[in-house]
Amino acid sequence: MYHMFLNPIVCFAMVFGFLAFMSWVFSKVAFKSDAKAAGFGKAYACGEDLPHHLAQPDYSQFFPYAFFFTIAHVAVLMVATVPMETERIFLMAVIYIFTIVVSLYILFRK
Repeated sequence: MYHMFLNPIVCFAMVFGFLAFMSWVFSKVAFKSDAKAAGFGKAYACGEDLPHHLAQPDYSQFFPYAFFFTIAHVAVLMVATVPMETERIFLMAVIYIFTIVVSLYILFRK
């Protein structure tokens, strides 16, 4: 009888039903004010009052660091999972590390 609850569809339906029920219960219990805040309909601009233009964040410094962390994490994952059983595999790992170092140099050269 209990194996019926292990079916993914039944399990999903039960969890979805429970969460829908809890959402309904908490929506009835939640504090709601009838008064609207002064800036309720305005767009949020990081706490700044920018009535004539939208904030244009500059991501030029973000992407090199994002690529660095991606390359570094993938390199560590690849090198840490390489089996060191033969010299050929070790040589491939060294070539991979060298390629990563060159790519990071290209990424951060000025």
